[in-house]
Amino acid sequence: MKAPPVVPVVYGTVPRLWPSSTMIILAGGPSLTTADVEACRGRRVIAIKDAIRLAPWASVLYACDRKWWLAHPDTTHSQALKFGLESVPGRPDVTVLRQTGPTGLEPDPTGLRTGKNSGFQAINLAVHLGASRIVLLGYDLQPDAKGKHHWFGAHPYTKTPPPYRDLLPLFPTLIEPVRALGVTILNASRVSALTCFERIALHDVLRSEVAA
Repeated sequence: MKAPPVVPVVYGTVPRLWPSSTMIILAGGPSLTTADVEACRGRRVIAIKDAIRLAPWASVLYACDRKWWLAHPDTTHSQALKFGLESVPGRPDVTVLRQTGPTGLEPDPTGLRTGKNSGFQAINLAVHLGASRIVLLGYDLQPDAKGKHHWFGAHPYTKTPPPYRDLLPLFPTLIEPVRALGVTILNASRVSALTCFERIALHDVLRSEVAA
């Protein structure tokens, strides 16, 4: 019996839709709240994976792996732009980007540096989309006091906790590349072990945006 033919992956590109914009990224950490998400309504938002449940109006939905997309066929109806790093059978709406290494910032809009986690990848994605200021929410990079790793509970297909100790050292590799592009990253997560980016309260970010 012949093996099925290998279908080559067709890689896409990220359009520079929002030059010099502020983009807010919603990650999966347990500190992410509905109130904070609602405060971001009407702004450019990237929802990572299940964060689309709190922000169905998000501009962009990002999930790196096909397992998540296949487990969430309802996202077909989302109007958000969709990006990932693995091809998804039956989902031509998901633009597949190249994996170009674990550290730093990928300047080519056909690829992303991985940082071994979706939060890192979404920062690179925001830069491709044109962001000059990136605001992080739900980037806890640690469990909460009850041992919870995500605001929504456990991923049904992931049995091991995120390897925070391995992930945290990768984020500082973004600092120099984004600085060279004039991009600012602000960490507005309520709780976070990520210390390499300036910490700021979300209301101060939104207030300064209105003032500008």
